Amino acid sequence: MASRDSSKRRVRKAVIPAAGFGTRFLPQTKAMPKEMLPIVDKPVIQYVVEECVDSGIQDIIIVTGYHKRSIEDHFDHNSELEYHLDVTGKKKQLRMVAEIAECANFVYIRQKGGYGNGTPVLNAAHLIGDEPFAVLWGDEFIYSKPPRLKQCLEVFEEYGDPVISGIRIKNKEEVTRYGIAELEPMKNNVSKLKRIIEKPDPKDAPSQIAAHGCYVLTPDIFPLLADQKPGKGGEMWLVDAIARLSLQRDILVCEVNNAAYYDTGDKLEYMKTVVQFGLKHPDVNGPFRKYLKELNL
Repeated sequence: MASRDSSKRRVRKAVIPAAGFGTRFLPQTKAMPKEMLPIVDKPVIQYVVEECVDSGIQDIIIVTGYHKRSIEDHFDHNSELEYHLDVTGKKKQLRMVAEIAECANFVYIRQKGGYGNGTPVLNAAHLIGDEPFAVLWGDEFIYSKPPRLKQCLEVFEEYGDPVISGIRIKNKEEVTRYGIAELEPMKNNVSKLKRIIEKPDPKDAPSQIAAHGCYVLTPDIFPLLADQKPGKGGEMWLVDAIARLSLQRDILVCEVNNAAYYDTGDKLEYMKTVVQFGLKHPDVNGPFRKYLKELNL
């Protein structure tokens, strides 16, 4: 593994699938994409983009649907707004909104094909070509230092094999919410993936490592996605293609250090995330903490 050509291990592109309807958040998501739901004052997908940028990614491919135009607008310049901020002397806000548009090279494509999270990855194949690439979901994120993606990229650059991020689930009873990895330890926080068991009973879970959310993949995943038959629920799942790829080469799992996982695709977890970030936000943390204490719940 370590003898692979290191020049082919540089990952420059990331794919962010963001075409889902967000039905768990209806009626809010009838007009607003779930990826644009705010965490205090920043949409969920911006945290995902910032993770990519902070990990050295230059080109970000966002796979959207017809109802996701606000995502494109968010990562574009708004000349009218920027002019208003400039003439009213709001220089800090001006820099902030301008930096959002300039932080990366954005490409948008519309999702085509069947349902499932493997479809948007396949849709981006013509833009990826023969390069390795990253995939991160647009409605959840990990906060860690260094960034989760950067940690996975470092593993990929060392070994040259696909890498999935792994998050340790502290409460074993909660493994029923995730795809749990059966692993063969290698060194430090790196293991070889044997299989992923979806939402296992705690007594049957092979580990407490949830393997999902961030993927560093090689282009040999595309032929497998192209001829893949629908899986659970009649949808095309990325994890099914990865399972087939694991029969041809090693798939690695990088247990992310210093990680906090935020599943903002679920109502309760989204609300928890907003509260946690509100308690850390420099503009509101004091008054917000005081307010929560006064509720006497």
